[in-house]
Amino acid sequence: MRYLILSDIHANLVALQAVLADAPGFDEIWCLGDLVGYGPNPNECIERIQEFPHVSLAGNHDWAALGRLDIRNFNTDARAATVWTRSELTPGSREYLSELPTHLERDGFCMAHASPREPVWEYILDANVAYANFAHFPNRICLVGHTHIPLIFELNDRRQRCEAMIPPLNGAVKLGTRRMIINPGSVGQPRDGDPWASYALLDTEEMTWEFCRIAYPLEITQERMRARDLPRRLIDRLEIGR
Repeated sequence: MRYLILSDIHANLVALQAVLADAPGFDEIWCLGDLVGYGPNPNECIERIQEFPHVSLAGNHDWAALGRLDIRNFNTDARAATVWTRSELTPGSREYLSELPTHLERDGFCMAHASPREPVWEYILDANVAYANFAHFPNRICLVGHTHIPLIFELNDRRQRCEAMIPPLNGAVKLGTRRMIINPGSVGQPRDGDPWASYALLDTEEMTWEFCRIAYPLEITQERMRARDLPRRLIDRLEIGR
């Protein structure tokens, strides 16, 4: 099976469309959460992903849009975007988001939006946090999003530590025998200094993982955000990928 791995689309329909056009043939989409939040097209992104065989998780911004999270923990811009998103969601979109699980297992892989230990909120940004999370899932590989940064964390049992790796682009990585936590990065709001939409392809027959990036006309997303009076900082950050 070939899976298209997406995360943190954040209501950026233009970026999502670019990824779907760029990705080679796949059997199913695995979305690791945060379909909405920040961006200008929450309903359209929800509708678009439902056109494909897929599974999706609930992310913290999905929960926030449903009122399941206290948005006082968000920064000012994220709060403003959440309030706007809540006002825009259709009943169908609300129903879809409300039914999303926080974590699941598929084809032998564990999936969580944030981390297996805290599926909705914890950020896995360093090897120490990743190491602690290996005790919280039984599978060999767990897929996560949330940080908007493509990364691989590989467990070294012999040395009792975890090693972080910045993945190569446009080349398949063989998923060897070690346990891993893998993040595909963000479709709609990358934060690794590269504004191009980030996604991944997983081949479970060959047991390979490929990180991919694709440029998209982000100025269209920015203009839509301006038209909806979304926060200036959220608009500007799309250009720098931070």
